[in-house]
Amino acid sequence: MAHILIVEDEPSIADTLLFVLQGEGFSVTWKTLAGDALKLLQTTPIDLVIMDVGLPDITGFEACKQLRKFSNVPVIFLTARGDELDRVVGLEIGADDYVVKPFSPREVAARVKAILKRVIPVAIAAPISGQIESPSEAKAEFCVDQERLQIFYRGQLLQLTRVEFKLLQTLVEQPQRVFSRDQLLTAMGATADAGYDRSIDTHIKTLRAKLRAIAADAEPIQTQRGFGYLYQPERN
Repeated sequence: MAHILIVEDEPSIADTLLFVLQGEGFSVTWKTLAGDALKLLQTTPIDLVIMDVGLPDITGFEACKQLRKFSNVPVIFLTARGDELDRVVGLEIGADDYVVKPFSPREVAARVKAILKRVIPVAIAAPISGQIESPSEAKAEFCVDQERLQIFYRGQLLQLTRVEFKLLQTLVEQPQRVFSRDQLLTAMGATADAGYDRSIDTHIKTLRAKLRAIAADAEPIQTQRGFGYLYQPERN
């Protein structure tokens, strides 16, 4: 049973979400302040967070920034703001989806299910036994540890946000396949028509910087002009 945390200061909205999510079989906890939610997230296993942007103590954006310092738990923002810039900011700081008020609670529940289905990654270059090799023994350029939700590059652990993890995982699972921005958004659990597809470029830029810190001359993530991005394995 997945454990969902709702961070919302309006009781009517929180009650509706509680009713729908519990009806779908989820365990649900409700907090009205971002500070209380962050304390809980540091001590309690949570599978997904639904967070209002306009909270009484600090904004949901700031809370998400603090959360990403110690957790990659998926986050869905709830907000009355519908501007494209706000949606872009939400994704860039590590959110997985963005729902504008007023919204359908059933739609939120559907988005929760869609994101949770993508939480457990598929191992890359794992032995037939299903156990991942140790980073030093792995022959693959990239190695994904599905139990710890970690990706190793050339034997070194990458420090990735939730969004960066999903982007890189999607690319390395299918080498040389070109993914459009919309396809990458879908892989992250976001809707392709949400108006923030260009935020993918920002995440790709950050990923490339982290990879270059390990191998300065390598370029595993390549741009296909006019189409999108692909993973090009190194040639031995």
